[in-house]
Amino acid sequence: MSKDIRIRKGLDIKLIGEAEKVTVDATRSNVYVIRPDDFHSIIPKVIAKQGTEVKAGAPLFYSKANEKLIFPSPVSGEVVEIVRGAKRKILSFKILADKEQQYVDHGAKDVNAMNREEIKEYLLSSGSWAFIKQRPYDVIADPETTPKAIFISGYTTAPLEADCDYVLAGKEKELQAAITALSKLTEGDVHVSVGKKGDSPLANLNNATIHKVSGPHPAGNVGVQIAKVDPINKGEVVWVINPQDLVIIGELLLTGKFNAERTIALAGSSLKKPKYFKTKIGAEVSTMVYDSGVNDEANIRVISGNVLTGDNVKPDGHLGYYHNTITVIPEGDDYEFFGWNKPIFNKISPSRALTFSWLFPNKKYALDTNTNGEHRAFVVTGSYENVFPFDIYPLQLLKACAVNDLDAMEQLGMYEVAPEDFALTEFICVSKQPHQQIIREGLDLMLKEIG
Repeated sequence: MSKDIRIRKGLDIKLIGEAEKVTVDATRSNVYVIRPDDFHSIIPKVIAKQGTEVKAGAPLFYSKANEKLIFPSPVSGEVVEIVRGAKRKILSFKILADKEQQYVDHGAKDVNAMNREEIKEYLLSSGSWAFIKQRPYDVIADPETTPKAIFISGYTTAPLEADCDYVLAGKEKELQAAITALSKLTEGDVHVSVGKKGDSPLANLNNATIHKVSGPHPAGNVGVQIAKVDPINKGEVVWVINPQDLVIIGELLLTGKFNAERTIALAGSSLKKPKYFKTKIGAEVSTMVYDSGVNDEANIRVISGNVLTGDNVKPDGHLGYYHNTITVIPEGDDYEFFGWNKPIFNKISPSRALTFSWLFPNKKYALDTNTNGEHRAFVVTGSYENVFPFDIYPLQLLKACAVNDLDAMEQLGMYEVAPEDFALTEFICVSKQPHQQIIREGLDLMLKEIG
């Protein structure tokens, strides 16, 4: 059964540098990095110490709060360094990869013959549970809870994000195995969203309710789809998972191997030949960025993820655990003299004051990282509501988070949102407030005090 979700509020940010739909193998990375900070609220306890030889899928560390929640190595090789920061906080695990990869054999499974507890234990013991996140709080799902539903968004709307339909092509067997397994972990439905055309590899899966989504960004955000299909109330839990992570789980069930392979979109206006690469989680981004050629620019920013929600990893950084895009754009380290006092044709804005992007709805832009303004107190403009498709007052919720008002946060709908849902309001904010950081800190406070 298919249901339509149509989103009207939002803003499509059309950028130059979309990845050409050609996939090549990335240059093999020598060192792979797993950062515990990618798993929000997890305090790591080391299993594989420095000098340990590990296979792909072998555990590197586990969660201090739950010993069953383990995090595996994406490759086989030697743990050459455990990088620590202030107060000996673990910042990353560095694995020097073997030339010939060896995998831990977790055992192939017949999903149809497994029950809920068997699937849960299998995903936990293999380290694949980390792919399942929960709302509220946008953290790794608690295996002791049962969600009322599971949501997967296969509709891509974020700027220059990898096209789900393209990267999932030919993976129907793995996707079906993962969906069948997930359907046994919830009392409700597994909701899968696809584009309006409905020609996605996700569109014909069994044991799932398919939704056809249309509209501007953030229509592809799973939080927006949850709000339209089955909103979260206090005391309820919904699980979410990324489509490419389904492929890893499905292949694990079918073969017994934890294969951390990803097809990522290398995109951005600073690249000469943006395209898709096959690589693995934690790979060096330089193995892809410089293969595509960088334009002759003084300074670039390399982002693991999309331009709205990704992390600045620098040219010598590594692919994030949940990311399927690497974006390369110019660093905004220059300023225009009296730039605020003249008509602007080369920037995008939802406002019609001085900026004329509204005259060219299909134009693509080469934007840099300059915020074109400085941080100041919230200015009430009413513009947030135009790009925020939730039935929530975004400005009031941000202010409640800023002053740590838990009662107001609850009443204003904090259980429904994640930081990524405020990426657009942050993009258009005339006050240059860090909306995603404010929401993340608010969610952390709620998790500590209520969750």
